[in-house]
Amino acid sequence: MDGDPRHTEATRYVRAMGRRFLIRRTFARVVLRAARWKTTGTVPRKGILVGAPHTSNWDWVITMLLAWDSSVQIRLLVKQEFFKGPVGWFMRATGAVALDRANPGATIKALLADAETDEAFLLGIAAEGTRSKTDYWKSGFYRISQQTGIPVTLAYVDGPSRTVGWGPTFSLTGDVTADMDRIREFYADKRGIRPEFASVPRLREEDAGD
Repeated sequence: MDGDPRHTEATRYVRAMGRRFLIRRTFARVVLRAARWKTTGTVPRKGILVGAPHTSNWDWVITMLLAWDSSVQIRLLVKQEFFKGPVGWFMRATGAVALDRANPGATIKALLADAETDEAFLLGIAAEGTRSKTDYWKSGFYRISQQTGIPVTLAYVDGPSRTVGWGPTFSLTGDVTADMDRIREFYADKRGIRPEFASVPRLREEDAGD
């Protein structure tokens, strides 16, 4: 078995990934400590990751540092336009995935295929869809979780306390209002980097029966 080239190649790959995560974790901890940011929470293994409040371009950077500090990889869906020029290199290097708005289903389908085989899978979605204050969140995270059975993981950035962390991971019930009440309760005291732009979590589907 030891002489099997496939075994040797797999061993090298695992070791290389281990070194990569170690370097990332060390870098993240140094940067977070220098910036006086704290990390909290239990690291999830699989989930549809909802990050909020989304109020600044720095949210992605801080969330990536949290992921690296926790030795996990987040696949974040990002508008295809952000992948042009030097910013595109940074996006790819940090695990972002370009979302083609003309055919979003194909991108999501490919990612969900990965979810079936990957032991650790976190698909990041900016549920608010904008850094500005908004009346409603986008419901994509809810629909994907319901269709796949993958639980939702809540993550947050809180500027006033300089804390970034993992929240609860749970399966949605299909009762939109009850599920969103749980999400609202969690984010009630989370302010984001620019609190004036923070939005109350709410889906249009909650008002559908009004």
